[in-house]
Amino acid sequence: MYKNVLQAIDGIEIYPLISFSIFFVFFLGLVVYVALMDKKYAQTMSAIACEDESQDTTFDSVRQ
Repeated sequence: MYKNVLQAIDGIEIYPLISFSIFFVFFLGLVVYVALMDKKYAQTMSAIACEDESQDTTFDSVRQ
């Protein structure tokens, strides 16, 4: 039933291409962001869960 409904819509074949393009651009952008991210900042962020709550958790010293 749904197959017949979707076949009746003109231009419907462009929507899967658009959604794949959006996904691919987002994924590629995320990979580039992670590859270019400051490694010291990433290490500091990964250690947050292991730190004691009484320690200073500001990241101003990492960004300098």
